[in-house]
Amino acid sequence: MRGLRAITASLGLCLLAGCGSGGAGSQHASAAGGSAQAGANTVTVFAAASLQETFSTLAARYEAAHPNTTVKLNFGASSALALQINAGAPADVFASASVKNMTQVTSGGSATNPVTFARNDMEIAVPPSNPARITAVRDLVKPGVKVTLCQAQVPCGATAVAVFSHAGVSVKPVTLEADVKSTLTKVELNEVDAGVVYRTDVRAAGAKVKGIEIPASLNASTDYPIAALTKAKNPDGAKSFLAFVQSAQGKSVLEAAGFQQP
Repeated sequence: MRGLRAITASLGLCLLAGCGSGGAGSQHASAAGGSAQAGANTVTVFAAASLQETFSTLAARYEAAHPNTTVKLNFGASSALALQINAGAPADVFASASVKNMTQVTSGGSATNPVTFARNDMEIAVPPSNPARITAVRDLVKPGVKVTLCQAQVPCGATAVAVFSHAGVSVKPVTLEADVKSTLTKVELNEVDAGVVYRTDVRAAGAKVKGIEIPASLNASTDYPIAALTKAKNPDGAKSFLAFVQSAQGKSVLEAAGFQQP
């Protein structure tokens, strides 16, 4: 009986504390206020991997302005997040790196009225020493040059393919990664000679990589739409967070990271 009482008490405490574990791409931004208040007023945001730095900053600032609110962030490839949302994954907001993936969600009835809030274009990332001496897109097809790209269904992969089409080259990657952060990591670890990623991710990596500019005549960009989800558990919080992302403060954070206004 004593053991049963202990188990029951333990379960009760677990329920009160909200026991559970998030996936590898999940992140909780801290919030002021009691745990009961935060749990009752959480905004869950599914966002493209390339938004990791900016949305982490925006979440912290949003929480500072809304002391009893917690923003829970889940980052990943937009294509994968769209599938999860349409399959019923619990979320309040979706920020995609592709209009195509947002359309998947709206067509599935999981979101309405998306708004484009940012634009991003591509850049070549190489190790700081640039061992393959990459200076232009055409160098990516030289014999022996190891290139990494995002998978074709991922926005950063599709946008890279558009760059190659503009340049009239056919790049054969040695590895295809699940999202832009995984692609950039291959470059940071010197496992490849180059990767084609978003300009903002090169900037976020700092001294870990060197960026090679792609001329505007060859470059390609992708728009970032954001929307509240129709099955949001916190529709008011979703609406409020969307407004914050589109506010002057939100635009300032995005522009500082290298995103362009649409």
